[in-house]
Amino acid sequence: EKLRVSEPSNAYDFGQIINAVNANKDKAACADLLTITDPKKLPVLLSNKLEGEILLIFIQSLEHYVAGKDPGLAYQHLFYLSKAERFKVVLALLSKSEKEEVQQLFDLLSESQRDQYSLEDLESLKKVYEL
Repeated sequence: EKLRVSEPSNAYDFGQIINAVNANKDKAACADLLTITDPKKLPVLLSNKLEGEILLIFIQSLEHYVAGKDPGLAYQHLFYLSKAERFKVVLALLSKSEKEEVQQLFDLLSESQRDQYSLEDLESLKKVYEL
């Protein structure tokens, strides 16, 4: 059964949805969540709850469901995700294969580059993700 996702109004709601999405490894529902959530709100909604598993399901959802349809939105989410509390810590703990997944998303975004971001923007964001 597909998880129904509605726009979270606060960090608590967002956390509950993320936990459900993560427990089911439901990338489609995660993509729905990211599609209806304003990227600018991500750091606030994530609060101090960012973990490797969450970063990874976000990356996978963006790669498989969002980037193809709306690369600009995927870029915005990557950008604001990097502003979240604990981002540097979580990034440092990613394995080599997990880092490769992040790289794949960046590759996809550079291939489908649109007006919303330049390749220079993408390159500087890649540095933030230590790629």
